[in-house]
Amino acid sequence: MIRLKPLLPLLLFGCVAWGQTQENDNFIEFNDRKSVVHGVYLGLTTYYGEIDGKSTYIGGMKVAYVANRQFEVGFSGVFLYSEQDNPRTLNEDLIGGYGGLHLEPILFSKSLVNLSFPILIGAGGFGYLGNDFDDRIGDIDEDDVDAVFVFEPGMNVLFNVSRYLQLEAGVKYRLSSRLELDGNPLRNINGFSGGVGIKVGVFNMGRNRYKKHLGNGE
Repeated sequence: MIRLKPLLPLLLFGCVAWGQTQENDNFIEFNDRKSVVHGVYLGLTTYYGEIDGKSTYIGGMKVAYVANRQFEVGFSGVFLYSEQDNPRTLNEDLIGGYGGLHLEPILFSKSLVNLSFPILIGAGGFGYLGNDFDDRIGDIDEDDVDAVFVFEPGMNVLFNVSRYLQLEAGVKYRLSSRLELDGNPLRNINGFSGGVGIKVGVFNMGRNRYKKHLGNGE
């Protein structure tokens, strides 16, 4: 019995090693912490702002690819309606739209709440559609529309609801080239706006697994 005591540690070590081998037979381990996470989504936004002190309503849609939850690139389109009360037109409301490249760097991307800085670079067209100008202005096309270049930076707070849903709230400032419409007092469509949006897609937000049971159907 005394001679068996030195063998006990060896037997115990052998049992532990055998149990670990059995566990490894039923599990597969991997580590994807350093892998790049991809995503894509469709977003809808609604904003309220002002142009020359007049109420302006904005609706938008964007489609974007998300690289590693840190940067978005895609396309954004915007419809704009502004109550301008132009006394020289029968239709006093400015209507138009613009679209272009959407870029959005994201900070704190691994947190439930992120901070981002969206930028839209594009062009569009605006006008007082269906105008009936006073005769003293002259013969003017009733559907006079002018094209403008638009640059629109902003700041958003992003709320990661799930891997498939994200909410956003933010502000942006719209800069445009000169708006040249006959009988129009506006020089441009510059202005602040604020609003909210929703993104629906696949974001793959941090769902990394390091051990998976072979018998698990997930």
